[in-house]
Amino acid sequence: MEEVEKAYIAGIVDGEGTVTLMKHHKNETHIPFIGIANNNLVLLKWIKSLAGGNICSKKKRLPHHNDSYVLNIRQDRALRFLGEIGKYLIIKKPQAELILNKYKSVTRRNGRYTTALLQKKMRLVAEIRKLNHR
Repeated sequence: MEEVEKAYIAGIVDGEGTVTLMKHHKNETHIPFIGIANNNLVLLKWIKSLAGGNICSKKKRLPHHNDSYVLNIRQDRALRFLGEIGKYLIIKKPQAELILNKYKSVTRRNGRYTTALLQKKMRLVAEIRKLNHR
């Protein structure tokens, strides 16, 4: 990805995106997640070609609404993506920095957590949620 593309995509993430830790499945711990909602499917496909992830369509709430889509980027792809665009983020920069700096230290690859480590991870989740609260 070129620097100008990274900066452009960071602007889209700042304006239309979500940077958080969330559960993908009920029985797992929180994982890095980036979601970008937009009506422009071509734009989301272009970002997907650079960052990976998957695109889901969203249901229309009212008949006069346009079709809308969400690009979801999870786990290690999300970490790599944040590493690439992080220096260009403005609004979502604190969330990105927290995830990049702390997530790996509170996460076990085998999914087995001590009580203390799980508490640290949940504190990180709470910090991210607090930053995302409007």
